[in-house]
Amino acid sequence: MAVAAAAKKFRAPRIAIAGATGAVGHDLLRILTERGFPVGSLKLLASARSAGKTLDFRGETLTIEELTEDSFKDVDIALFSAGGAQSKRFAPAAVDAGALVIDNSSAFRMTDGVPLVVPEVNPDAAFEHKGIIANPNCSTILMNVAVWPIHTKVSPVSRCVVSTYQAASGAGAAAMAELEQQARDWVDGKEKVTQDIFGRQYIWNLFSHNAPVDLETGYNEEETKMVVETKKIFNDPDFRTAVTCVRVPVLRAHCEAVNLAFDEDVPDLEAKARAAFADAPGVRIVDDREANAFPEPLLASNQDDILVGRIRKDPSVRSGSALEFFLAGDQVRKGAATNAVQIAELFLER
Repeated sequence: MAVAAAAKKFRAPRIAIAGATGAVGHDLLRILTERGFPVGSLKLLASARSAGKTLDFRGETLTIEELTEDSFKDVDIALFSAGGAQSKRFAPAAVDAGALVIDNSSAFRMTDGVPLVVPEVNPDAAFEHKGIIANPNCSTILMNVAVWPIHTKVSPVSRCVVSTYQAASGAGAAAMAELEQQARDWVDGKEKVTQDIFGRQYIWNLFSHNAPVDLETGYNEEETKMVVETKKIFNDPDFRTAVTCVRVPVLRAHCEAVNLAFDEDVPDLEAKARAAFADAPGVRIVDDREANAFPEPLLASNQDDILVGRIRKDPSVRSGSALEFFLAGDQVRKGAATNAVQIAELFLER
């Protein structure tokens, strides 16, 4: 696999989107437009069954091509959102063709030499790439954007405990469609709602994240990703995170309840945390106690900022200090597509 030039910058890069027909692929098109990304040319790639279909981009109708090893000639940046198997198969071919790959799957996240990048946290790591840059897990991104300013501006975090409330969109467009279908089935009075994706009723229910569970540790893959990816992104192998991931019957945008512990007592912890959040890129405070107005999935949907609220000191900690807060973020956008485009923006000539 060829090694791309880490310092190469582009004025108007030639872009390819692998997985253009999926939920993240559609949002990549929207976000490239919304952010005014200077696209020199755009190639849309998907499976053979989608080849020949069309999508609109900036007033132009583009025809989708089949994703193959030969798809990346004359491509500067390839944005992959086609799943881990496709990334493992085709990303090396894109690199060999001279493209910089920004991959949204889990295929390369923990691979040595592949940067795992959240631009608000570790943008410089992107320039250490050898052809592939990995987008972290969506829940990891949302958590990291909010935790990083506390960890670096308030006090080093000694332990992070997170519970996630994850929307259907985290499992793709088909899961979103099934949740909508389950709502219709329930309204129609059907004895059993459609259960093709998760094999269980989703509406009016919640359940442990559907990722495979390690029988020894009891952690599922989603939880493990948040633990190990955060260590890599923060460049801190000792950063401690405990996670419980849950699916909730929400179409779009994940939420997370976060508790951060500090070894030392932090005077005026709440005020310092609010100041850090207020100054943090990609974070917006939604915290009105009088109106009981805090982050919600509907408020975060189709937004790029991570909404943070319920900011308060944890009174149960007797030694040191602890902070609690609640966040909501659109994991299709900031948790996937927007983060990938932000990484690509790092390589634009300014």
